[in-house]
Amino acid sequence: MDLVKKNEVYTIDITGMTHEGQGVGRIDNFTVFVDGPVEGEKVEIKIIKVKKSYAIGKLLQVLEPSSDRTEPFCPSYKRCGGCSLQHMNYEASLRFKTNVVRESIRRIGGLENVVVHDTVGMEQPVNYRNKAQYPIGRYKDGIRAGFYAKRSHEIIDCATCTIQHSVSDRVRAVVKEYIEKNNISTYDEITGEGLVRHIMTRVGFKTGEVMVVLVINGRNIPSQKKLVDRLVKEIPEIKSVVLNVNTKRTNVILGDENIVVYGRDTITDYIGEFKFNISPLSFFQVNPVQTEVLYRKALDYAQLTGKETVFDLYCGIGTISLFLSKKAKRIYGVEVVEAAVKDAWENAKVNGVENAEFIVGEAEKVIPEMYEKGVRADVVVVDPPRKGCDEAVLKTLVDMKPERIVYVSCNPATLARDLKYLAEGGFEVREVQPVDMFPWTYHVECVVEIQRSESSK
Repeated sequence: MDLVKKNEVYTIDITGMTHEGQGVGRIDNFTVFVDGPVEGEKVEIKIIKVKKSYAIGKLLQVLEPSSDRTEPFCPSYKRCGGCSLQHMNYEASLRFKTNVVRESIRRIGGLENVVVHDTVGMEQPVNYRNKAQYPIGRYKDGIRAGFYAKRSHEIIDCATCTIQHSVSDRVRAVVKEYIEKNNISTYDEITGEGLVRHIMTRVGFKTGEVMVVLVINGRNIPSQKKLVDRLVKEIPEIKSVVLNVNTKRTNVILGDENIVVYGRDTITDYIGEFKFNISPLSFFQVNPVQTEVLYRKALDYAQLTGKETVFDLYCGIGTISLFLSKKAKRIYGVEVVEAAVKDAWENAKVNGVENAEFIVGEAEKVIPEMYEKGVRADVVVVDPPRKGCDEAVLKTLVDMKPERIVYVSCNPATLARDLKYLAEGGFEVREVQPVDMFPWTYHVECVVEIQRSESSK
């Protein structure tokens, strides 16, 4: 496209937003994507990349700002790849997320008459994360511990992060200073050498308990007792310090082996009335306040009377299963990660839940096998990873014809794809409730009520 040239400066109107929060405009009907603008703004941009069907622009200045624009509260906002919506006010970010869900269901799912409610936001959308993961590395300007820059693995040093629990900043500061003063090596992704890879924290919001996990390319840290003593002295909420061994050349943060060097191997927290033991490797929703909102809506949509057999697919450590257990006859949780299933059994035991059973395996294999053996569900809850449900799972649901399906999703695109399959297979998608689990980011969680249609009964 000769009309749009790299390094040229243009003025464009932002007429839309991508699902990741990029502004969308056009130059002579040629699409341009730009980080930073808000829909409705007129901006000046510099073209930094030209492809066959689109171009990428860099925001130079906002000529006509939107009333939804606000000043980002984080000094690292422009470089850090964590939050992407801080340049718009919170109410506008909620409207953006609702629109992403509606458009996905209409455009990808082909569903026109589905009720999509407004996204449920937080009263205080700050300090909401109960888990922080700080990559750490040595640069010419010293040790950096923080977050990766956008579309990069360059570490941006962040002394404070407003979306993390404040105790995580304190842990990060102590560990960073200790590594710097004691000249301890940090991991280099290119060479595979160096010791400390990540600092991870987990916080029990209702218990106040803190776990510190140091991910290392080895099995110990020089003078680690001094580090542990200092951590515990300065941050008395710490109940566990763990070395996580990860010696692989990989971008995966955690290794499989944990060495407890202080306190317990788990901390505890609650979602609603249910108590959970959380280990370094446990999957546990990172926003406990909104998790309770999400799960209560899932319980509403399940419409349990105490007589139902429920399948909870991709059940993790059993959080949704336990929430449903008091109103169901029987719960079967299915999860591929063996450690998570072990945690699920333990969490059921801790909470006195006796009507839940947890099975290790891939949902796409376990569910058809159970169905063939005559075990069928009245209600199915699915909470798959970002890639959505495997088609074998959806096919079994269509064959099984449960009364209701409750779909919990972290990806509107794959959600819409799966809803289309279910709608074509005899189910009616009733309503969708988006929940803002990750304020200031483009991510949105949804819970969907799906009923078997009258014609397929």
